[in-house]
Amino acid sequence: MSDLPSVFVVIGQTAVGKTAQSIQLATTINAEIISADSRQIYRHMDIGTAKATASEQATVPHHLINVVDPDQPFTLAQYRDAALACIADITARGKRVLVVGGTGQYLAALLEGWTIPELPPNDELRAALEADAARDGGSVLYDRLRALDPVAATTIHPTNVRRVIRALEVCMSTGQPFSALRQTAPLTFRPYVYWIQADTPTLYARIDRRVDAMMDAGLVDEVTRLVAAGYDWQLPAMSGIGYREFAPWFAGTHTLDEVRQRIQFNTHAFARRQATWFRRFQTFKLQHTDSLVAVVGRDATQR
Repeated sequence: MSDLPSVFVVIGQTAVGKTAQSIQLATTINAEIISADSRQIYRHMDIGTAKATASEQATVPHHLINVVDPDQPFTLAQYRDAALACIADITARGKRVLVVGGTGQYLAALLEGWTIPELPPNDELRAALEADAARDGGSVLYDRLRALDPVAATTIHPTNVRRVIRALEVCMSTGQPFSALRQTAPLTFRPYVYWIQADTPTLYARIDRRVDAMMDAGLVDEVTRLVAAGYDWQLPAMSGIGYREFAPWFAGTHTLDEVRQRIQFNTHAFARRQATWFRRFQTFKLQHTDSLVAVVGRDATQR
């Protein structure tokens, strides 16, 4: 491990302040940022996914942002392969690597060395499973996964219907448990992980203020453009928090204030799930008021 390149990883719940601090840190330690956010891979979805602004991306090179259109698939295996390629490229150019994000599976795939089955999508089976979920509810599919692959079920949240369907798809297409196909391999880098934390009242207040700022910045117009472009609410991109809550408004059954409140409530719940994921990583925990430059920057000069 001593001969492997160092990779600094900053994780934290949504709205805790990762973007601003990581840009300051990257500037200080001459690093480039690799996003570990499964929503920021989509083009045309900037406000609702809280991407770094154009000026911030001009200040520090960012990778794995704006990778695919909202109706294009991007698998966990594709993310892992792309992230590893970015790490190799950045280190070969003599710069440091800073992975920043809050998507638990993206982070686990990198930090735990997951090898993920490269099984092509089975569109017919996937459509049937999606129809089952729409008719009977996602919990029915989760129960099916627990019966077929209880190990995989423990790693997927019951409400993450898209991940449940993918695991079922692999099980049913190969006849083998998804968990048996996904093994681990030795890491090609040394990770140093830092977790920015905030107490719950502070984090919820930050989330609420950020949702308000998103609405003021034009989130309604962003979603309207996506709908006008023909992107369906059932797409993984459009079913994410910050977008799916607008469907009742377009149907005329909710006001924008109700949409705003629902986004805030759902983001609170998402932040709680993120914290559960992050507990699996060995981390140096920081309060959100701590300086990443002071803590990580000092470590970076020693490695």
